[in-house]
Amino acid sequence: MLQCFAVSLTEQVLYDNDSMNSYLFIYVPKDRSVRLRVMPEQSNDYRVVVFGAGGVGKSSLVLRFVRGTFRESYIPTIEDTYRQVISCNKQVCTLQITDTTGSHQFPAMQRLSISKGHAFILVYSITSRQSLEELKPIFDEIVEIKSDMDNIPIMLVGNKCDEINREVSQSESAELAKRWNCAFLETSAKTNYNVKELFQELLQLEKRRTMSLQLETKKTKSQKRKEKLKGKCIVM
Repeated sequence: MLQCFAVSLTEQVLYDNDSMNSYLFIYVPKDRSVRLRVMPEQSNDYRVVVFGAGGVGKSSLVLRFVRGTFRESYIPTIEDTYRQVISCNKQVCTLQITDTTGSHQFPAMQRLSISKGHAFILVYSITSRQSLEELKPIFDEIVEIKSDMDNIPIMLVGNKCDEINREVSQSESAELAKRWNCAFLETSAKTNYNVKELFQELLQLEKRRTMSLQLETKKTKSQKRKEKLKGKCIVM
Protein backbone atom coordinates (compact mmCIF):
# COMPACT_ATOMS: atom_id res chain seq x y z
CA MET A 1 0.00 0.00 0.00
CA LEU A 2 1.31 3.44 -0.94
CA GLN A 3 1.19 6.30 1.56
CA CYS A 4 1.65 9.90 0.38
CA PHE A 5 3.36 12.61 2.41
CA ALA A 6 3.27 16.17 1.00
CA VAL A 7 6.39 17.68 2.52
CA SER A 8 6.71 20.92 0.52
CA LEU A 9 5.50 22.67 -2.60
CA THR A 10 8.27 20.99 -4.56
CA GLU A 11 8.37 17.54 -2.99
CA GLN A 12 6.15 14.59 -2.17
CA VAL A 13 7.23 11.32 -0.59
CA LEU A 14 5.43 8.05 -1.30
CA TYR A 15 6.16 5.09 0.98
CA ASP A 16 5.28 1.56 -0.05
CA ASN A 17 4.57 -0.54 3.05
CA ASP A 18 4.73 -3.79 1.09
CA SER A 19 8.08 -3.38 -0.68
CA MET A 20 9.62 -1.03 1.93
CA ASN A 21 10.62 1.36 -0.86
CA SER A 22 10.50 5.14 -0.75
CA TYR A 23 9.60 7.21 -3.81
CA LEU A 24 10.35 10.91 -3.82
CA PHE A 25 8.55 13.05 -6.43
CA ILE A 26 10.37 16.27 -7.20
CA TYR A 27 8.59 19.08 -9.00
CA VAL A 28 10.94 21.28 -10.97
CA PRO A 29 9.32 24.71 -11.56
CA LYS A 30 11.61 25.69 -14.43
CA ASP A 31 10.07 23.32 -16.94
CA ARG A 32 7.17 21.91 -14.87
CA SER A 33 8.62 18.43 -15.30
CA VAL A 34 8.43 15.75 -12.63
CA ARG A 35 11.39 13.62 -11.60
CA LEU A 36 11.01 10.37 -9.73
CA ARG A 37 13.61 9.06 -7.38
CA VAL A 38 13.37 5.42 -6.33
CA MET A 39 15.34 4.17 -3.35
CA PRO A 40 14.99 0.39 -2.94
CA GLU A 41 16.18 -1.11 0.32
CA GLN A 42 18.90 -3.67 -0.38
CA SER A 43 20.52 -5.40 2.59
CA ASN A 44 23.87 -5.66 0.79
CA ASP A 45 24.00 -1.98 -0.21
CA TYR A 46 26.41 0.36 1.57
CA ARG A 47 25.00 3.83 1.03
CA VAL A 48 27.34 6.83 0.89
CA VAL A 49 25.77 10.30 0.56
CA VAL A 50 27.73 13.25 -0.84
CA PHE A 51 26.68 16.73 0.32
CA GLY A 52 27.96 20.20 -0.56
CA ALA A 53 27.06 23.53 -2.12
CA GLY A 54 26.56 23.88 -5.86
CA GLY A 55 29.76 24.06 -7.87
CA VAL A 56 32.15 22.59 -5.28
CA GLY A 57 32.78 19.50 -7.43
CA LYS A 58 30.65 16.78 -5.81
CA SER A 59 29.66 15.24 -9.15
CA SER A 60 33.20 15.60 -10.47
CA LEU A 61 34.61 13.65 -7.51
CA VAL A 62 32.03 10.88 -7.89
CA LEU A 63 32.45 10.61 -11.66
CA ARG A 64 36.24 10.62 -11.34
CA PHE A 65 36.03 7.75 -8.85
CA VAL A 66 33.35 5.67 -10.59
CA ARG A 67 34.16 6.31 -14.25
CA GLY A 68 37.63 7.85 -14.22
CA THR A 69 36.39 10.91 -16.13
CA PHE A 70 36.34 14.67 -15.51
CA ARG A 71 34.14 17.31 -17.10
CA GLU A 72 35.12 20.99 -17.17
CA SER A 73 31.58 22.35 -17.52
CA TYR A 74 29.29 22.72 -14.49
CA ILE A 75 25.93 20.93 -14.76
CA PRO A 76 23.66 21.36 -11.69
CA THR A 77 22.56 18.07 -10.12
CA ILE A 78 19.16 17.32 -8.64
CA GLU A 79 20.22 13.86 -7.52
CA ASP A 80 22.13 10.99 -9.10
CA THR A 81 23.02 7.56 -7.75
CA TYR A 82 26.05 5.53 -8.80
CA ARG A 83 26.91 1.94 -7.88
CA GLN A 84 30.15 0.04 -7.61
CA VAL A 85 30.89 -3.49 -6.44
CA ILE A 86 33.07 -3.66 -3.30
CA SER A 87 34.00 -6.16 -0.57
CA CYS A 88 32.09 -6.21 2.73
CA ASN A 89 33.07 -8.76 5.39
CA LYS A 90 34.76 -10.72 2.58
CA GLN A 91 31.46 -10.82 0.69
CA VAL A 92 30.49 -8.96 -2.48
CA CYS A 93 28.23 -5.96 -1.85
CA THR A 94 27.26 -2.75 -3.60
CA LEU A 95 28.66 0.68 -2.81
CA GLN A 96 25.80 3.06 -3.58
CA ILE A 97 26.95 6.69 -3.91
CA THR A 98 24.24 9.36 -3.87
CA ASP A 99 25.32 12.67 -5.42
CA THR A 100 22.91 15.20 -3.93
CA THR A 101 21.72 18.60 -5.11
CA GLY A 102 23.63 21.71 -4.06
CA SER A 103 20.32 23.59 -3.85
CA HIS A 104 18.31 24.17 -0.67
CA GLN A 105 15.03 23.69 -2.55
CA PHE A 106 14.56 20.08 -1.52
CA PRO A 107 14.77 19.68 2.29
CA ALA A 108 12.77 16.42 2.32
CA MET A 109 15.19 14.87 -0.15
CA GLN A 110 18.09 15.85 2.10
CA ARG A 111 16.49 14.37 5.23
CA LEU A 112 15.59 11.17 3.37
CA SER A 113 19.16 10.80 2.11
CA ILE A 114 20.54 11.27 5.62
CA SER A 115 18.13 8.78 7.18
CA LYS A 116 19.07 6.09 4.63
CA GLY A 117 22.82 6.87 4.48
CA HIS A 118 25.49 4.74 6.16
CA ALA A 119 28.36 7.20 5.57
CA PHE A 120 28.71 10.82 4.46
CA ILE A 121 31.11 12.94 2.42
CA LEU A 122 30.86 16.69 3.08
CA VAL A 123 32.49 18.60 0.21
CA TYR A 124 33.51 22.25 0.04
CA SER A 125 35.79 24.15 -2.32
CA ILE A 126 39.05 25.50 -0.88
CA THR A 127 38.40 28.58 -3.05
CA SER A 128 35.11 29.38 -1.29
CA ARG A 129 34.74 29.99 2.44
CA GLN A 130 30.97 30.22 1.93
CA SER A 131 30.87 26.61 0.69
CA LEU A 132 32.47 25.49 3.97
CA GLU A 133 29.95 27.50 6.00
CA GLU A 134 27.08 25.84 4.12
CA LEU A 135 28.20 22.43 5.36
CA LYS A 136 27.63 23.31 9.02
CA PRO A 137 23.80 23.09 8.99
CA ILE A 138 24.06 19.85 6.98
CA PHE A 139 26.35 18.35 9.61
CA ASP A 140 23.96 19.50 12.34
CA GLU A 141 21.09 17.78 10.54
CA ILE A 142 23.08 14.53 10.25
CA VAL A 143 23.69 14.66 14.01
CA GLU A 144 20.00 15.36 14.65
CA ILE A 145 18.75 12.48 12.48
CA LYS A 146 21.44 9.89 13.27
CA SER A 147 21.79 10.69 17.01
CA ASP A 148 24.56 8.15 17.72
CA MET A 149 27.51 9.46 15.69
CA ASP A 150 30.10 6.97 17.00
CA ASN A 151 29.44 4.53 14.17
CA ILE A 152 28.80 7.03 11.35
CA PRO A 153 31.81 7.54 9.02
CA ILE A 154 32.09 11.15 7.85
CA MET A 155 34.75 12.73 5.63
CA LEU A 156 35.21 16.50 5.39
CA VAL A 157 36.64 17.10 1.91
CA GLY A 158 38.29 20.24 0.56
CA ASN A 159 38.05 19.90 -3.21
CA LYS A 160 39.81 21.91 -5.94
CA CYS A 161 43.15 21.88 -4.08
CA ASP A 162 44.84 22.37 -7.46
CA GLU A 163 43.49 25.95 -7.54
CA ILE A 164 45.72 28.83 -6.38
CA ASN A 165 43.01 31.20 -5.09
CA ARG A 166 42.64 29.54 -1.69
CA GLU A 167 40.17 30.96 0.84
CA VAL A 168 40.19 28.07 3.33
CA SER A 169 43.44 26.84 4.88
CA GLN A 170 44.19 23.18 5.61
CA SER A 171 44.71 23.94 9.30
CA GLU A 172 41.28 25.60 9.60
CA SER A 173 39.53 22.62 7.98
CA ALA A 174 41.53 20.15 10.07
CA GLU A 175 40.45 21.97 13.22
CA LEU A 176 36.80 21.85 12.14
CA ALA A 177 37.10 18.13 11.39
CA LYS A 178 38.54 17.62 14.87
CA ARG A 179 35.53 19.39 16.43
CA TRP A 180 33.16 17.28 14.32
CA ASN A 181 35.13 14.12 15.16
CA CYS A 182 35.45 13.21 11.47
CA ALA A 183 38.28 12.66 8.98
CA PHE A 184 39.61 15.38 6.69
CA LEU A 185 41.19 15.24 3.24
CA GLU A 186 41.92 17.66 0.40
CA THR A 187 41.25 16.47 -3.13
CA SER A 188 41.28 17.52 -6.76
CA ALA A 189 38.80 15.84 -9.07
CA LYS A 190 40.50 17.62 -11.97
CA THR A 191 43.97 16.11 -11.36
CA ASN A 192 42.61 12.93 -9.72
CA TYR A 193 44.47 13.77 -6.50
CA ASN A 194 43.32 11.79 -3.43
CA VAL A 195 40.05 10.73 -5.11
CA LYS A 196 40.44 6.97 -4.67
CA GLU A 197 42.07 7.58 -1.29
CA LEU A 198 38.96 9.51 -0.20
CA PHE A 199 36.67 6.51 -0.70
CA GLN A 200 39.22 4.05 0.68
CA GLU A 201 39.60 6.05 3.89
CA LEU A 202 35.84 6.48 4.22
CA LEU A 203 35.31 2.70 4.06
CA GLN A 204 38.10 2.16 6.60
CA LEU A 205 36.22 4.41 9.04
CA GLU A 206 33.36 1.90 9.08
CA LYS A 207 33.62 0.09 12.44
CA ARG A 208 30.68 -2.30 12.17
CA ARG A 209 32.01 -4.28 9.21
CA THR A 210 35.19 -4.72 7.18
CA MET A 211 34.92 -2.74 3.95
CA SER A 212 37.32 -2.64 1.00
CA LEU A 213 37.35 -1.37 -2.57
CA GLN A 214 39.26 -4.52 -3.50
CA LEU A 215 37.21 -7.65 -4.06
CA GLU A 216 38.56 -10.79 -2.42
CA THR A 217 38.42 -13.49 -5.06
CA LYS A 218 38.80 -17.21 -4.45
CA LYS A 219 42.12 -18.62 -5.57
CA THR A 220 42.22 -21.43 -8.07
CA LYS A 221 44.00 -24.71 -7.30
CA SER A 222 46.86 -23.78 -9.64
CA GLN A 223 47.30 -20.41 -7.87
CA LYS A 224 47.39 -22.13 -4.46
CA ARG A 225 49.95 -24.66 -5.78
CA LYS A 226 52.16 -21.87 -7.14
CA GLU A 227 52.07 -20.09 -3.77
CA LYS A 228 53.11 -23.30 -1.98
CA LEU A 229 56.03 -23.74 -4.37
CA LYS A 230 57.27 -20.16 -3.88
CA GLY A 231 60.74 -20.13 -2.34
CA LYS A 232 61.13 -23.90 -2.65
CA CYS A 233 63.75 -25.64 -4.76
CA ILE A 234 62.54 -28.19 -7.25
CA VAL A 235 64.87 -31.07 -8.20
CA MET A 236 64.65 -31.76 -11.93
